[in-house]
Amino acid sequence: MFLEQFPSEGRQNGWIEVVCGSMFSGKTEELIRRIRRAEFANQSLIMFKPEIDNRYSKDKVVSHQGTAFQAILVKKSSEILEKWNGELVVAIDEAQFFDDDLVDVCNQLANRGARVILAGLDMDFQGVPFGPMPKLLAAAEYVSKVHAICVSCGNLAQFSHRTVEESEQVLVGAVDKYRPLCRSCYCKATL
Repeated sequence: MFLEQFPSEGRQNGWIEVVCGSMFSGKTEELIRRIRRAEFANQSLIMFKPEIDNRYSKDKVVSHQGTAFQAILVKKSSEILEKWNGELVVAIDEAQFFDDDLVDVCNQLANRGARVILAGLDMDFQGVPFGPMPKLLAAAEYVSKVHAICVSCGNLAQFSHRTVEESEQVLVGAVDKYRPLCRSCYCKATL
């Protein structure tokens, strides 16, 4: 079980949290869990998602399990700063789909006292670090790596194996296009 350990949550203390892992590992569920706790504590909050992620809803972040939370669609990361109104908690889903300026945006928000929580794939379907995620992981005070279960052998899975013949890095999908695999099964499937 993941234990959150944060500094005193006064307004002057901002920080960045990143939840990363493969597809079907529970990243969005964890993001929403953290947001629900902040909501219960009456903390002001706002959630963003990239415009490209239209799988389940246009105006909500929705996990594969169906858990949902209201979100603002943005095309590029600079829009996050434009739409932020001083909320104490800023949540961002599918961080890997944003441009590299997301790291600067998150640092600016944290420097202004916001708790910034992001969820995203750390690797693409080829096992390569994805978008701004490596820099976000380096800049974050707190990093949680979550794992799926390998659908081939039952071990912990950290790879998002693409099951369709598409070669572009960004291909939005779910079980129709991806399945979680452990390292051993991923290597066998990609040889």
